[in-house]
Amino acid sequence: MVYECRRRSILQLFSEKPRLNVCAPMVRYSKGAFREVLRDYNVDIAYTPMILADVFRSSEFARQDYTTNDADCPVVVQFAAHDPADLADAACLVAPYADGIDLNCGCPQRWAYKECIGAYLSERPEVVQAMVRAVKSVVSTPCSVKIRKHPTDVAKTIELVRRAEMMGVDWITIHGRTRHQKSTEAVDYETIRLVKDSVSVPVLANGGIFSLRDAEEMYDRTGVDGVMSARGLLQNPALFAGFEHTPLACVEKYVNLALAYGTPTSILHHHVMYMMESTMSSVERRTFNCLSSAPAVVDHLTRFYCIKSTL
Repeated sequence: MVYECRRRSILQLFSEKPRLNVCAPMVRYSKGAFREVLRDYNVDIAYTPMILADVFRSSEFARQDYTTNDADCPVVVQFAAHDPADLADAACLVAPYADGIDLNCGCPQRWAYKECIGAYLSERPEVVQAMVRAVKSVVSTPCSVKIRKHPTDVAKTIELVRRAEMMGVDWITIHGRTRHQKSTEAVDYETIRLVKDSVSVPVLANGGIFSLRDAEEMYDRTGVDGVMSARGLLQNPALFAGFEHTPLACVEKYVNLALAYGTPTSILHHHVMYMMESTMSSVERRTFNCLSSAPAVVDHLTRFYCIKSTL
């Protein structure tokens, strides 16, 4: 973590802007350089990748993986936990450096379910209630939960969000698919609408947002307060600004920030590959995939797209 910087109130944002654009938590990808680029393209809030609360609280080394600065506001730090004490301790450590603290109740991966975190919690409202209570008792930083729809019973989804609201949760994000569904399957707008209608706190919707048209459909069908995108922003960080494809200026800024912040080459390479996927030919993509160093990536972008490194 880095110095305590000027924070911005997410709750004030909800009151000022009826529709918020949000970058979802993404393992490896929603880190500092990428979050900073998004601020130029109408993203209001960005989440960190999911962080294990018990590891964060016990390891100084693990805490160094999260950095922020004045250009990275507002940012929500997302934790995965199954123990209220672990989550509360992690929240205390990160609160001076974050604008929001989120509890992950939606990660669908099998390892997470076996560890009793992520989507495991979407079926255990009493545990979520206890963890929200624990965070709210120790920090004033706004607290949220990110959930998925229950696999079989919508009523249990509604119970979960109502319990969280009772404990003072400040907003809720609902992914409109179950943990068993593929990302290619349709989003359940009706369940998202029911969640929105069941609580008085703001609700964000996640799932299937790849364009402004997708966002508009989500708003029209659910009435939510904001939309969250993951893969859509990976492919086009400027989607909320109305761009159909990633502008080269966006790629250039990301590359320079990633280099300045010491982003691992593999992550830099993957981000550029996602951003340029619709621009590169299949032959070029094969060539680009073989590049194994940051200088090689920069050289390729300079030669073919006049993108230059300022370092």
